[in-house]
Amino acid sequence: MNRMNLAIIGGGLVGASLALALQAGAKARGWNILLIEPFAPGDSFQPSYDARSSALSFGTRQIYQQLGLWQVIERRAEPIRQIHVSDRGRFGATRLDAQEEGVPALGYVVENAWLGQCLWQGLDSEVVSWRCPAEVTSMQAIEGGYRLMLNDDTTLECDLAVLADGGRSGLREQLGIHVRHTPYQQSALIANITPGEAHGGQAFERFTEDGPMALLPMPENRCALVWTRQGMDARRLADIDERHFLRELQAVFGYRLGALRQVGARHLYPLSLIESEEQVRPHLVVLGNAAHSLHPIAGQGFNLSLRDVQALAEALLAGPQRPGDLTTLLAYQQRQRLDQALTIGFSDQVTRLFGSSQPLLAAGRNFGLLGLDLLPPAKSWFARQAMGLGTRPDSRGQP
Repeated sequence: MNRMNLAIIGGGLVGASLALALQAGAKARGWNILLIEPFAPGDSFQPSYDARSSALSFGTRQIYQQLGLWQVIERRAEPIRQIHVSDRGRFGATRLDAQEEGVPALGYVVENAWLGQCLWQGLDSEVVSWRCPAEVTSMQAIEGGYRLMLNDDTTLECDLAVLADGGRSGLREQLGIHVRHTPYQQSALIANITPGEAHGGQAFERFTEDGPMALLPMPENRCALVWTRQGMDARRLADIDERHFLRELQAVFGYRLGALRQVGARHLYPLSLIESEEQVRPHLVVLGNAAHSLHPIAGQGFNLSLRDVQALAEALLAGPQRPGDLTTLLAYQQRQRLDQALTIGFSDQVTRLFGSSQPLLAAGRNFGLLGLDLLPPAKSWFARQAMGLGTRPDSRGQP
């Protein structure tokens, strides 16, 4: 039976980032790391108009720079130089500007396939191995670790199991780890858009009575759309033809980027706030969307998970020779507690405040946007939250 020091269940962006963050220290300690992933990564990056993308905060850029990967990632990373925040039908608006915050960009939009390719190619095969395509069907706590049963009828043991298999983790449920599940009664419609004018690195957050929307700059003058609507209305928008869809989107977004010319494949995702009630047990860590899954409109989910990755890697490499010690894992959890609470609270409150059509709340957010423009310290605080620097006071302006 194979024995690994670390088994990362889920080789997506979070799992692969953890392997990358650990590999140098793991090599020095003689650790071996196994990534178990049901979907084999491609051999090369294939550009696609419909590529799904992620908004990486400035803080995430700093982490990937420390790992020596940013120089590769930024080849297809579109910088967000300004964020325009507005409330449809009201005069409240504010604009966050990278130059005012002393950073080269507030964030970056990167295609997931490209980011994954960069991560996988950065892994050291002497330390990190793959079981792919493969899936863990069950796992059992044993003395000093976990025993994992895979769908090819093989079994392996590990000192530390990291559960990074997504927000609908069946293994999390199998282990009896409960979650707090708060439905938003909304779905996110995701698609890529081609505007008539150059986006110039501008991102737009637009709040309406029917739900918030975001339009983020991408390479090749595309924009990534995240449009939040009620369930049946979201389904209608996903099904109507391209001409009528663009007409409705134009009516809500306006002509800030000229006439909208093209929309790609549309995908719907029901939205909920999901928080795992346990993130660590002896020899077990719950990570990524399996630990916390946020509303996408504030763009905080993956960035928070990457900060968790960095903190976990640092804790493990400063801990005992055999990973999985509960004291070490509890120290990691305590270190990230404030960051998680603030980020999840920020994301949830922004979603609720700007997703409400109640007149008092609408008036309050309108004056709030005006206040951000009139009060530079408040505006800077809001920008730091968006940049993933809210709990990292030493990070301002350092590329």
